[in-house]
Amino acid sequence: MTVAENKKTVGGASWFCLRSQPKHEHIAAAHLRKTGGVETFLPRVRFKRTTRQGTSWVTEALFPNYLFARFDWQKSLLQVQSIRGVRDVVHFGERWPTIPDEIIGQLREAIGADELRIIPARLEPGDEVQIAGGILHGLHAVISRVMPGRERVAVLLEFLGRQSTIELPADSVVKEGGERAEFL
Repeated sequence: MTVAENKKTVGGASWFCLRSQPKHEHIAAAHLRKTGGVETFLPRVRFKRTTRQGTSWVTEALFPNYLFARFDWQKSLLQVQSIRGVRDVVHFGERWPTIPDEIIGQLREAIGADELRIIPARLEPGDEVQIAGGILHGLHAVISRVMPGRERVAVLLEFLGRQSTIELPADSVVKEGGERAEFL
């Protein structure tokens, strides 16, 4: 949408994509929510990741460095651009593209009312995993059996030249790819 085309939306708010400063999406969203006349949408995902200390929950923006805001372009553009954490409103030269309400609605439906989607990593026999925490931290294994009632898994582990089957808590293994297991 060019500057001239934006004049057509006078009095009406539209959704725009905002670029945030690196890892500041949540800060930009919080400051935008305090601003009158601006509606904000920051879809996020939550998952478990392996760290040196074991497992931990991580929450990240679904679109790193981006969030969405609905505002009147003519009245609020400069105000939105100056919000702490916002780097800029996405534009291409003199074109300021808007996002249809239907697209934001579909994203909201997929993510949920809390703007947060929890990603469970379901374990199944045959999945390749990495052990997180404890003496065996960092070793690779293969799930041989899942025991959801006990929240444990049996893994086949090659250690010191022989294969052994051991039982571990389900939250002490990570699927190859970085996400923790979660039993629902």
